Amino acid sequence: MAKNIAEQIVEMLEKANVKRIYALTGDSLNHLNIAVKKSSIKWIHVRHEEVGAYAAAAEAELDGFAVCAGSCGPGHVHLINGVYEAHRSHVPMLVIASTIPSNEMGMDYFQETNTIKLFDDCSYYNQMITRPEQVQRILQTAIQHAISKKGVAVIGLPGDVSELNAEDTGTSARIFRTNPVIRPSDDELNQLADLINKSEKVTIYGGVGAGEANAEIVQLSKHLKAPVGYSFRGKMALQPNNPNEVGLTGLLGFPSAYHAMHDADLVILLGTDFPYEKFMPVKNKIVQIDESPERLGRRAKLELGLTGDVKETIKALLPLLKEKTDAHFLNQQLEFYEKVKEQQLAYVKDFGKENAIQPEYVAHTLDRLAKKDAIFTVDTGMCCVWGARFITGTGERKMLGSFNHGSMANAMPMAIGASLAYPGRQVIAMCGDGGLSMLLGDMATIFQYKLPVKLIVFNNRTLGMVKLEMEVGGMPDNETDMINPDFAMVAQAMGYPGKNVHKPEEVADAITECLNHDGPYLLNIFTNPNALALPPKIDFDQVLGMTKSMAQLMLGGKMDEVLETVKTNYKHIKGLL
Repeated sequence: MAKNIAEQIVEMLEKANVKRIYALTGDSLNHLNIAVKKSSIKWIHVRHEEVGAYAAAAEAELDGFAVCAGSCGPGHVHLINGVYEAHRSHVPMLVIASTIPSNEMGMDYFQETNTIKLFDDCSYYNQMITRPEQVQRILQTAIQHAISKKGVAVIGLPGDVSELNAEDTGTSARIFRTNPVIRPSDDELNQLADLINKSEKVTIYGGVGAGEANAEIVQLSKHLKAPVGYSFRGKMALQPNNPNEVGLTGLLGFPSAYHAMHDADLVILLGTDFPYEKFMPVKNKIVQIDESPERLGRRAKLELGLTGDVKETIKALLPLLKEKTDAHFLNQQLEFYEKVKEQQLAYVKDFGKENAIQPEYVAHTLDRLAKKDAIFTVDTGMCCVWGARFITGTGERKMLGSFNHGSMANAMPMAIGASLAYPGRQVIAMCGDGGLSMLLGDMATIFQYKLPVKLIVFNNRTLGMVKLEMEVGGMPDNETDMINPDFAMVAQAMGYPGKNVHKPEEVADAITECLNHDGPYLLNIFTNPNALALPPKIDFDQVLGMTKSMAQLMLGGKMDEVLETVKTNYKHIKGLL
């Protein structure tokens, strides 16, 4: 019996080493579903397509490629947020968008969407299959685009086309995973070496694009007596075994990295597309090295912009550099970093009180008790801050989040993908109460597949980051409070243990119990809603805005909230002004 197009697609996915497809089945997807059932690929039945796209994005970031699917109309629209996440994070992902019968297209048919228009802004490749002889070429090209360009590829698949008999073509069905060596030319390297050799104070700043170059960056740092800062996405790779690291900068970062960049004569940006222009220095020289030349110069005024793989570029550069002997600048920055870390520990030592446990203390305790190779996922918002500041890179740990797209509700879905991809690893989702509430239904997916995911809920009963944004803007926070269900009871209703933690003295034992449990577990920790996450540099306008918002809260009768906010954050504010 001849195979149909759905079976041909699944066969090609098997050859591309795809292990699972995240999807919610229905109508136009049913033929693909049945083809998957007969294959080695596993169909992961999520409750919401957005969760499937997030889970696939996590797997793709950890393993290099993943697949999700959605059926026509609402299924496509539900996918969009997670697809944007994958594309903006530059992870290779294939989206199969099954759609209405081909003869009904353009007729305003039930659940009709235009997949080309819908996915065009969040993909590198986006085409519709309408004939059998297209299938092999389009699917091969789509996957090749995803893995080569590091982003999303979409194929539209009408339901009636998926059941047609398959046809082989003369083009290649293989997927080519190439690994070229890319570095600047010799002339460009000599220019860079000359610039570095003439600069007395050099700071290195790395991002996720430098993730494979930890040893080389450490060597370069020692050679140049240069402090090393990093972005949030670069932290897990660049912090470990790095004696000259000074933390991260940006909205979630520390003053130490900010100062090291601004006090230098020369800043070397390695594999980073750090988006916050206000945190970039403007009075010193900046060099940027990135494998994608279109990113050069769009965040800062550059003295030199070069294209190359960070590891290979440093290898070629090192023989051209004179080793620096004066470590005064480096030692200054490291001493300041030690003071910053001591200040952060003030929050760890201040446990908080009943129903207002300090989130910094929770994150620090979690960091201490988690395994050396744990995979963390963090919700956008305050959980990102606590993860950035208190979860330590070991060289084996991973941390996933919506760092570029900045969407809520990503932590729990990403933990699903991470746990399926690495069933032997400890997977910990640092969830905000707002984020978890948004996609609560897929807690059932965790139970259905018996995934040993640990959900740590930082339950501050508020949209914490939004509250802070309003306050520094001079506005009293409004409609940011959350009236939550009992998340521990929700977990129990879903089929696994859930526990509420109200007192600081309960935190360590509760986290230990959670992490040691054989299976999924939810820990609902009542954290301090007034704990702020201030950036490493506070402008006068932000101080003025906070003062205005506090005054308006006082005039509105919320004196207790104002006093608690000041009391909770005075140490942090004093250290940054």
